[in-house]
Amino acid sequence: MDVEAGVIAAAEMAPAPPASRAGWDWKAPAAMVLVQLSIAGMVLLSKVAIGGGLFVFALLAYRSLFGAVIILPLALLRERGKWKEVDWKAAGWIFLNAFIGYAVPMSLYYYGLGDTTASYAAIFLNIIPIATFILSLILRMEALQIRTMAGVVLSVGGTMLVSLYKGKLLHLWNPVFHYHSDQQHMAGESHQLRGTILLVASSFMFACWYLIQSKVLKVYPYKYWSSMATCLVGGFQTAVAGVILRRDKDAWKIGWDINLVTIVYSGALATAGKYSLNSWAVAERGPAYPPIFSPLSVVFTVVLGSIFIGEDITVGSLLGTTMVIAGLYIFLWGKAKEVPEKCAR
Repeated sequence: MDVEAGVIAAAEMAPAPPASRAGWDWKAPAAMVLVQLSIAGMVLLSKVAIGGGLFVFALLAYRSLFGAVIILPLALLRERGKWKEVDWKAAGWIFLNAFIGYAVPMSLYYYGLGDTTASYAAIFLNIIPIATFILSLILRMEALQIRTMAGVVLSVGGTMLVSLYKGKLLHLWNPVFHYHSDQQHMAGESHQLRGTILLVASSFMFACWYLIQSKVLKVYPYKYWSSMATCLVGGFQTAVAGVILRRDKDAWKIGWDINLVTIVYSGALATAGKYSLNSWAVAERGPAYPPIFSPLSVVFTVVLGSIFIGEDITVGSLLGTTMVIAGLYIFLWGKAKEVPEKCAR
């Protein structure tokens, strides 16, 4: 998650957006491209930092606490004094929100990222809406539609293709940084199955979080304070888990290196920046607009990962990624078609 708290629920409750002025037409797509580029940067930086030995729970704790610091001024300006309305019921849901929506899925995601490649792990960020839909079907919160189901099947098939079929290795350019050693590459290959399981589990937990998030906004309908509190609590949860797992102080030391860059980048751009731009886009263009651009993060991660850290591009990864992107677009198109149909009834 980064901080997605409030975005989905706020989008669902948002009124129809006003017609955008012609002069502003380019700003919404540009903002969404920046969001997806920031996600790709976060995945790549995290891959390098974790591969270099950064303790996952230290990254999670510092990133979340830094994100809370970034969001706090927004909460103070936009929802002044609303923190006083937090009661025990709201606090309990925020605690669960942080645990299900950040501590558990992000730890699974980062360990899965460590076992696989950045481009492979990025795919699973984009199948979270599909995992949410599947879970909603199981809980009978969604009706089965042919259009959306076709997108689900295509995306899942693409993910399996990337995992099971490599094909010819494409050497398109030389990497800027020689990040991968042969030993690291072999270790990543041998842990591909374990990494896939962790990434699937992470997507499932994120799907559960989206269902919980709607409840949080009902008991405490202030998205900035809710987001800040979720970041703060998630930071403490991951810090406690990290201290239990590793007691040595060296695991928590951060110097002036790639680890610090990853923490600051993830907290500022991939958390607070992403949240703010998504909220603005929802207000301008409606709740269905931001997800349309989510496949771009896969494309950015594949290309930038190959250029900067030398991750392999294979025929299988290109075909599978194309299937995932196509499936996600079909899924989103199907969901968008369902809204007018429901309104017409």
